[in-house]
Order: sequence, then C-alpha cells, then structure tokens
Amino acid sequence: MSNKVLSLGQCAADHYAINHFLESTFGAEVIPADTIPEALVQLRADPFNLVLVNRLLDANGASGLAFISQIKEDPALAEIPVMLVSNFPDAQKQAVARGALLGFGKASLGDARIVERLKHLLEVEEGE
Repeated sequence: MSNKVLSLGQCAADHYAINHFLESTFGAEVIPADTIPEALVQLRADPFNLVLVNRLLDANGASGLAFISQIKEDPALAEIPVMLVSNFPDAQKQAVARGALLGFGKASLGDARIVERLKHLLEVEEGE
C-alpha cells in the first residue's frame, strides 16, 4: 500500500518541489487540491497518510490555518495527520495550537530534520 499525501493550496512550482521530495524520499503519491471544498471532497473519498496545507492557499488566498481548525473539529477527519507548509515559525505555532503536527517550510525540503519528522507518517513497513 503506497502512502498518499493531500497537498492543499500550493502554487505549481511548490507542488512540484513537494511532490518530488515526497515521491523520491518516501515513494508517496501526492494529490493536489487548490481549494478547501476540493480538499474536503478528497479527504472524504480516500484515505490519506498526511495533509499538507499552505499557510495561504495559492488559488484564492484562503487561510490554511482556518482549514486546519475545520478538519480538526470534524470527527470524521480529525485523526488525519496535518502539517502546515510555511517558513514562518509563528504560523507553525498557530497550526500546532489548532491540532496540526509541527510542519515545515518550503525552504526546508530535503532537510534531514524534515525527513525524520515525516518518517513515521510515510515510511512503509517491511512486508507491506
């Protein structure tokens, strides 16, 4: 079973970079979503190992932090791990306060600390 990651609100270049990093490091399939309604449809339709949320959605400027609150308050979605994609430490603190795991910024892609942070969510166990 491969890992699936929903990536919400990234611009095309950032989605490409995130997709390349997660695919090459963990063999993960990264599914893009541009808007909150699109992400909610995806989350209700398929199981995901992780949701990555941009601080401000590229398509319409919607708040990624508000989305984190929304899914963490939904009993059907609350258990899905979520991380904020932002280089701003204050935004990361706000995301964690809303129920997200500590995320990372685009500038940190490929960093060994980020690989360690994602490992328990995305590594496939031997024998699977």
